Amino acid sequence: MNSFNLNFILVIIFQLILYSGCTDKIQKNIENYKIVRYNESKNVTSLDPAFARNPQNIWPIQQIFNSLVQMDDSLNIKPEIASKWNISKDGLTYTFFLRNDVFFHESDLFGKEKTRKVIASDFEYSFKRLRTEKVGSPGGWVLNNVNYFKALSDSIFMIQLNNKFPAFLSLLSMRYCSVVPHEVVDFYGEKFRENPIGTGPFKLKRWIENEKLVLVKNKNYFEFDKKGNRLPYLDAIAVTFFTDPQSEFMLFDKNKIDFITSLDNSYKDELLTINGDLKNKYINKIILQKGPMLNTEYLGFYLNSDSDEISSKKIREAINIGFNRNQMISYLKNGIGIPAYQGFLPVGIINDYIDNIELYNPEKAKILVDQYIEETNSEPKIFLSTDPNYVDICEFIQNELKKIGINIIINVVPTSALKEARSNGKVDFFRSSWIADYPDAENFLSLFHTKNFAPFGPNYTHFSNKKFDSLYNQSLLEIDKQKREKIYSKMNKILTDNLPVIPIYYDQAICFLKNDVKNLKLSPINTIDFKYVDKK
Repeated sequence: MNSFNLNFILVIIFQLILYSGCTDKIQKNIENYKIVRYNESKNVTSLDPAFARNPQNIWPIQQIFNSLVQMDDSLNIKPEIASKWNISKDGLTYTFFLRNDVFFHESDLFGKEKTRKVIASDFEYSFKRLRTEKVGSPGGWVLNNVNYFKALSDSIFMIQLNNKFPAFLSLLSMRYCSVVPHEVVDFYGEKFRENPIGTGPFKLKRWIENEKLVLVKNKNYFEFDKKGNRLPYLDAIAVTFFTDPQSEFMLFDKNKIDFITSLDNSYKDELLTINGDLKNKYINKIILQKGPMLNTEYLGFYLNSDSDEISSKKIREAINIGFNRNQMISYLKNGIGIPAYQGFLPVGIINDYIDNIELYNPEKAKILVDQYIEETNSEPKIFLSTDPNYVDICEFIQNELKKIGINIIINVVPTSALKEARSNGKVDFFRSSWIADYPDAENFLSLFHTKNFAPFGPNYTHFSNKKFDSLYNQSLLEIDKQKREKIYSKMNKILTDNLPVIPIYYDQAICFLKNDVKNLKLSPINTIDFKYVDKK
């Protein structure tokens, strides 16, 4: 595609984004190109991979940059810029062998050639930058267990760990670990966030914050499909930034965007039955994709609380079996979500789950509450803190538990205030969620290790169990995946027996997709790899 055609198509994209209608001529021209359009309801704050901390940033960053390794739709680690790697017998030394055909996007800062090949010292620079306090990356933690790293040659990059960590390759697949060119970063400094140069299948063409973002095809991208066709298939990706969910749905309904990945209350009943199926009027218009998402929604107890109710195992158990998760998913989520009957670990993270999880049992829950009242001579009353987004879930649980004799008082606070209070032990009972940073059960189970007590770690419940801690430390030394999963299952069982948290449901990835878009899939960690996406 020559520069004239590229600029012409961008004008068309902008007009399509900014106006609700377009002329027949524009429509005819735009149909000659493969452009996928989506809306991002939250603002993209940076296109610098050092700040790839949330989905709205990660989605475009993933298209612009590459790392040593990547993760496929099934959460398997695959080569990316590294063609292969070796891991030492002690599990501490990782040696990566780089491809010799990976080039940065074009930039005048590379001199006369406009680009250059990626070499191992680029990863050394990128990792040092991730750790640099002046940069202030929120992703520096991914290298916490790294002793040092070094470019052994232009094509060999070595990483030495302090301690064995079987999930380390999963960490390296995160976009924090993308390679960046020192020439461009050093020139732009903080403004690299809006002038990104990477190696990915797409490159930035235009970004006007809160208005539009356009990525265009990198015609020199290094990856090919199984048939030998160079990736990506699309000519461009166009993003709008309407914050209102109803506006987003209207754009989708009017064919102004190609997919949506949310299910807002304002339109969920329009699209889905209570069983989570597409309504008949949409069956021939759009495709519904559902799959597991590594996210557990839960109720947490601060176990160092002075509250008798929080300290009581009977009350925690009564809450756990005292509300109908299946009914909640049907009525409030239109069937999108999986009732949490497998403990804290969500569906898809391991294969070895607990068999003896106790299901909905209001009769037994009522007996437990009555026993508590007899022992303490007081009726249980608990304040449940939540942010405004989950009031409906909390009200459902409140009404269910009222039937068994537990009085739940809902305290609605801003999201930021709830996070701060949860981290500082200022709330006894709270609704929260944990979304996987990387697809290993260790990422979920670390929330309950004694060494991670908040505010210095994510153990917001202050749960402490010697057997659990011992198993956690054992899991870090086990390289064999199946053996490690058996350890994880035992840890999951300890949490289920002690109930520092009550899992509510495991979220599901959901995508409503126009029929002419192909190969677009949401991964269980809520990312999309657009290099495989195609469009008629």
